[in-house]
Amino acid sequence: MLTWAGLTALTFLPNAAAQERPVYRCPGNLYTDQITPKEAAERGCRTLDGAPVTVVQGAAPRRAAPAAGEGAGRVSAPAATASGSARPAGAPEMRVDPAQQRARDSDARRILESELAREESALAVLRKDYNNGEPERRGDERNFARYQERVAEMKAAIARKEADVAAIRRELSKLPNP
Repeated sequence: MLTWAGLTALTFLPNAAAQERPVYRCPGNLYTDQITPKEAAERGCRTLDGAPVTVVQGAAPRRAAPAAGEGAGRVSAPAATASGSARPAGAPEMRVDPAQQRARDSDARRILESELAREESALAVLRKDYNNGEPERRGDERNFARYQERVAEMKAAIARKEADVAAIRRELSKLPNP
């Protein structure tokens, strides 16, 4: 007959056996308990001590069945696109009509050019007010420290606006020429 202590010992036996195998965290965020300590050292893995590990099994992506008439006599496109990035297996091929892409590019160019003009005019106003580091003093700036603080704020605002203009120009340079 089993006693309470014997039953408790049998309950914890599987947990003790499971804890004998160390869990390793390897580069690339890979967690495993299926390698030896020597292999773990070679791969640069570290042992996880006392940290709970939860494993979530992911479902394999399903491939869509080709519609009737599709795929017959057609050569499949390579997984890598012209930019070098690979699309996931089974993902639909997303191609944009060249005319539609040109329209999108011209819209983007028009928006960026108007934004650039607006930012450049705002920068010109800031530079005019800054007056090469000597803006006109206002009536509420009797204290020279307040004046210097406003001048420093103006200088920082000009630097931010210049960075904005440079960023818009970079974005414009990425777009194809019309």
